[in-house]
Amino acid sequence: MIAPPGQPVSQVGNVAGISQEAWATIVAAGGGPRTKIGPFDRVHVFWLAGMSCDGCSIAVLGATTPSVESLLTGSLPAIPLVFLHHTAVQLEAGAAYMEPMWRAWRGELGDPYVIVYEGSLADESLAAGSGGYWSAVGEEEVDGRLRQVPSAEWVRRLAPGAAAVIAIGTCATWGGIPAAFGNVTGSMGMMDFLGKDYRSALGLPVVNIPGCSPVGDNFTETVAAVLLFLQGVGPLPEFDELGRPAWLFGETVHRNCTRAGYYEEGTFAEAYGDKECLVEIGCWGPVVNCNITSRGAINHVGGCMNVGGVCIGCTMPGFPDRFAPFYKKPPGSTFSATGAKLTGLFIRPLRRVSERDRDRTARWDRAGEVPSGWGAPPRPTFVDRLIHVGYDWIRHSGTAAKDR
Repeated sequence: MIAPPGQPVSQVGNVAGISQEAWATIVAAGGGPRTKIGPFDRVHVFWLAGMSCDGCSIAVLGATTPSVESLLTGSLPAIPLVFLHHTAVQLEAGAAYMEPMWRAWRGELGDPYVIVYEGSLADESLAAGSGGYWSAVGEEEVDGRLRQVPSAEWVRRLAPGAAAVIAIGTCATWGGIPAAFGNVTGSMGMMDFLGKDYRSALGLPVVNIPGCSPVGDNFTETVAAVLLFLQGVGPLPEFDELGRPAWLFGETVHRNCTRAGYYEEGTFAEAYGDKECLVEIGCWGPVVNCNITSRGAINHVGGCMNVGGVCIGCTMPGFPDRFAPFYKKPPGSTFSATGAKLTGLFIRPLRRVSERDRDRTARWDRAGEVPSGWGAPPRPTFVDRLIHVGYDWIRHSGTAAKDR
């Protein structure tokens, strides 16, 4: 319950004996004096959760570039000290935890704040009729009785004054699994909830970081870029038409996949565990915007396709309905993969010819053998040598003799 204005906030449950803000200030001071660059010394981040599994929070805690710790301790140049208000990592509890949010709503916070929302936003009117709620944080007194305040209602209250609103994870960005066909919650993403015309207090539409769960570094990097912009020391980051960081979601999974070369040669995995392209066993990578194959899942390691898993399209607005059933060959791959196989009938043999020729030194050709104790590599055939007579003629045509 909120303490009335002018009255002390109850510290019941605050076993740490210190507020999140005080702790962050002490830690930051321990690093020495900070050079102020920009108008803000600090910024509050209110992390709200709707219909979520907390997977986004776990993903962000694993971020390394930058890490959550560097944001919370003021270690990054020009970026203000971040006061994170998150139910899982907060030092305070009860009314003491809720007080900064109430101050923000009353316009008494004294610092800018950012809303980060995890999970989809449910239609609370569907639950209110039975006296319940889908997801809530804190409580308030109404007509002499306490009522839980839905997370979505907090968004309504705080979004107009927020410096930025960031939706993290596919549930918060597009609706995700709670908004799938047949759901009873009326769940939706942040853009649907706030509407097309929403702008933050500093003029930003909703920023979306999709993924189920997202790459943690995608989130912390975007937060750092947005904070630099709010400080006036960096440009507004480039976002695409869906509010995604364009530099992170501008390419498909397939273009950066380590298995893409197999697709080009028309060779495909037949079972999970095979090393070839996974398109024919259920991978949607060619049409999904995500950078997990190039960035990895945690600390630039792992990632679905990098470790043998197929892409099920979890960063896309159509997830999950438009990608189900999972692990089944996408219909479009019948045409595209067939084309790749036909091309591969010619590409693969020609590349093997060049590979056998380039896998030898001139000395080995003159000697007629390869002095390797590990075995005998394949020898170029007569056809190989014939092909390379023409190949080398084309390769050297138009070049000066001294360059050959």
